[in-house]
Amino acid sequence: LKTRVSSFLGAIVQIMLLDIIFSLDSVITAVGLSDHLFIMMAAVVIAVGVMMFAARSIGDFVERHPSVKMLALSFLILVGFTLILESFDIHVPKGYIYFAMFFSIAVESLNLIRNKKNPL
Repeated sequence: LKTRVSSFLGAIVQIMLLDIIFSLDSVITAVGLSDHLFIMMAAVVIAVGVMMFAARSIGDFVERHPSVKMLALSFLILVGFTLILESFDIHVPKGYIYFAMFFSIAVESLNLIRNKKNPL
């Protein structure tokens, strides 16, 4: 019983630390994509909520569809590159970033639908 309690507490601490890390990631991303405090706060709250309630489902989905993992990585690279450019006072219009993300998600969604109907 004692090892179960310590394992459970360890798992809770681990989950809390991961939530904090993902929250910081969301803050950095929101700061890079928005100049509005409310949007940044909302992004953090939504990210933490999603991670707390849907982490397993999202993890399972990503495991079944590895291309989604690459898409998420490309978004992080895109936002990181944008932040680097802005640190040099080279401003990229946010519309370009949003359009690139939307277009990528649309293409990936079509690929997922196609692969669901006709698996390779």
